[in-house]
Amino acid sequence: MRVIDSHTEGEPTRVIVSGGPDLGSGAVALRAECLARDHAPFCASVVREPRGSAALVAALLVAPSQPDCAAGVIYFNTVGNLGMCGHASIGTAITLAHMGRIGVGMHKLETPVGVVSIELHSDHEASITNVESYRLHKDVRLDVPGLGQVTGDIAWGGNWFFITRDLPWALHPENIRPLTDATLLIRQALQDQGWSGANGAWIDHVIALAPCKGADARNFVLCPSGSYDRSPCGTGTSALLACLAADGQLDAGATWVQQSVIGSTYRLTYVAGANGGIIPTIRGRAWITAKADLHFAPSDPYAAGIPVA
Repeated sequence: MRVIDSHTEGEPTRVIVSGGPDLGSGAVALRAECLARDHAPFCASVVREPRGSAALVAALLVAPSQPDCAAGVIYFNTVGNLGMCGHASIGTAITLAHMGRIGVGMHKLETPVGVVSIELHSDHEASITNVESYRLHKDVRLDVPGLGQVTGDIAWGGNWFFITRDLPWALHPENIRPLTDATLLIRQALQDQGWSGANGAWIDHVIALAPCKGADARNFVLCPSGSYDRSPCGTGTSALLACLAADGQLDAGATWVQQSVIGSTYRLTYVAGANGGIIPTIRGRAWITAKADLHFAPSDPYAAGIPVA
């Protein structure tokens, strides 16, 4: 299997160029369902240790069903499929440019949640126009064991997020362990207390937000795998902008600079969406880190990955 690895503002992406399973034809959303239903061992083999890690997001390139798209792409991590991924979309754009498949200018990607636009600015910088993002619930109050009452918003930015400003730790790398433990408790409390996204969807991401110097805000983002996002999280900041817009705190066209827990940044703007939400555009940088062939020996007991969450 041929892969190209990159990182987007610190968060890794592995683009599968060849050697993936045959998912048939049709819309990328349908093929993503096929991947999740029929090819879980394949996905685990790519992203789990010993070849991958909990922080890694894979992007499987497939032929688009929409003729105006440069590529189709299905995202997944150690937990399962992702509907959309901002950092991996930027990483995919930089990878497609590295492969000579796209050049500077506007392009489209077909993802499981719809067609997204990408603008390649240079070999290392791209913008992604995300799907329409919106807030579902405001000021949700949770009783979290060990933390007390935590208040936050539930919003969609391509994935489901709970966004809170109530954690007591500074959002710095030395606090990654307690921040991870706390956001895991929050995610469990959401589930235990019956909170979900639309149509009962699992709220699989939690964002802790705080003010900072040099950006509009700093965040810590818990990902579905239990790892933290090294980047500022494109879908998460999209969800945040939907909340800010709904509260009248950020105007359309204004730039929001989001900083991650490691100090990397995205720049975001939005326009109004057709269904009452917003359409965010995320600008960030990515770099190729490796080109490799993955090997799967029949005698390897961990060819399909180490089965540890």
